[in-house]
Amino acid sequence: MEVVTGPDFVHTQTLSRLVEQFQTDLLRMCYLYLHDAELARDAVQETYLKAYRALDSFRGECGEKTWLMKIAMNTCRDLRRSAWFRHIDRRVTPDIIPSAFVAFEEKDEEVLMAVMALPVKLRESVLLYFYQDMSVKEIAQALGVSPSAVSARLNRAKRKLRIALERRPCHE
Repeated sequence: MEVVTGPDFVHTQTLSRLVEQFQTDLLRMCYLYLHDAELARDAVQETYLKAYRALDSFRGECGEKTWLMKIAMNTCRDLRRSAWFRHIDRRVTPDIIPSAFVAFEEKDEEVLMAVMALPVKLRESVLLYFYQDMSVKEIAQALGVSPSAVSARLNRAKRKLRIALERRPCHE
């Protein structure tokens, strides 16, 4: 029996490991970004295809998760720019998020709705920081901005969220 080796085998092994390690994180991020479970799955598949094609060019200057998140965010942006995407109601509510993604408590619903109402640049930073546990440096690499820009975005997002959540009616 002949042992299979070579670039394709190594790439396949690497891709399998990346899927195993980061698929859930990517799926959650794509879903929150696109507001559609099927479209999120498509975006994750496209992300892994792009990553597979670019494995030779990955220099390791950032972590694998950061690299994949950058590819996923760009893929989601491309999907959101498409004409047909703009004609579909994609509002996210926690009751429509598949349970495999994340368990929500009632109080989390208001926070999630406020996060999803943020402008895209602020929302991306918040999702990566609080929902993906990425560092400011990793987010900067994933979004192609400076760490100080990420910090500024997070601070603006926190202020906007505080204002939005203070305005909500109290449910007792």
